[in-house]
Amino acid sequence: MLTPGPTPLPENVRLALSRDMLHHRKDEFKKIMAENQAGLRYLFGTREPVLTLSSSGTGAMVAAVTNLFAPGEKVLVVEGGKFGQRWSDIAQSHGLEVVALPVEWGQAITKEEVENALSRWPDIQGVLVQASETSTGVLHPIKDLAELCQAKDKLLVVDGISAVGISPCPMDKWGIDCLLTGSQKGLMLPPGLAFIALSPKAWERVKAIGPKSFYFNLLKEKARSLQNQTNFTPAINLIVGLKECLEYFKLKGLKNIYKKQKALTEMTRAGVTAIGLEPLVKDDYTLGLTSVLLPPGIDGVKVLKVAAQEYGVVMAGGQDQLKGKIVRIGHMGYVDWSDILAGLYALRQAFVACGGHSGSRDYLEQAMSVYEKVISEPENN
Repeated sequence: MLTPGPTPLPENVRLALSRDMLHHRKDEFKKIMAENQAGLRYLFGTREPVLTLSSSGTGAMVAAVTNLFAPGEKVLVVEGGKFGQRWSDIAQSHGLEVVALPVEWGQAITKEEVENALSRWPDIQGVLVQASETSTGVLHPIKDLAELCQAKDKLLVVDGISAVGISPCPMDKWGIDCLLTGSQKGLMLPPGLAFIALSPKAWERVKAIGPKSFYFNLLKEKARSLQNQTNFTPAINLIVGLKECLEYFKLKGLKNIYKKQKALTEMTRAGVTAIGLEPLVKDDYTLGLTSVLLPPGIDGVKVLKVAAQEYGVVMAGGQDQLKGKIVRIGHMGYVDWSDILAGLYALRQAFVACGGHSGSRDYLEQAMSVYEKVISEPENN
């Protein structure tokens, strides 16, 4: 399974998921929630509560929009892919006026582009952006955008669904107002949980606006989280499994996890290049995901089918205008170098079977060499 979510599950997580059912209002569950809260704050890099919602990551996106902005207000949306467009769809469904800032798919937004938009529309209340645009594999400059939004007194709302637990995104240190993620990517869980944290400024905004959603009422969720509870009946087994995942992050340390994700990313990119293909994203690429551009005449849908049926490797394809044109290789969460070697082999074999040409004989060795180089590099303090 080399898709950018869902991702493979560690054995201890699978065992935790198989435990007998707990009651979500009893002491044993409250103890797990308290332990999870400490782990989530560490993962998010925040002193604020990290709320657990039973939904997909999109649910947390809806919660952010409906709690932070009132209908009729104006927001700036960075549209650099499928999920940037989702921000716009959610905002419009809530009655917000959307100023879309389109970016070529495969390119990152710049701080200057956002600054120009904020100067042109000074009544914009917030900026909605992906940290990692999952449909392309682009990493947007969240640290720079956070500094800009702090200076302009605008809320920065960040979709970290394919970034949290994969690449650095420290909420408090960078000054992010709202950070959210889902369970099925870097957190190494099945789909079904979403997590969201707000800055003190953002919480004041929620109080002033007043929640407009019965289910995604973040004020009530926050009050219940302080009692180690959730507002409604949660996905209990996923919360039990989450405890194992968060202990893994603490045991390994975020710096080491990010370093391994970087090594896997550079390994994948090197292998893809050695095969004779090229990554879609040249410079501002994310960790945990590599989008591979296919040459004209090669059907990406068929490549994926051959890789899955003949070699047992499941990868993802392109969306919307990139459908059939790219292959997305996920290497986030519980994935190791041996998985990437299998993925690269399946990709090359399927590419050739679908009419492509690759004369490389040592692409696996080249990829492994890059992994070993990056993973052995000393830390920069």
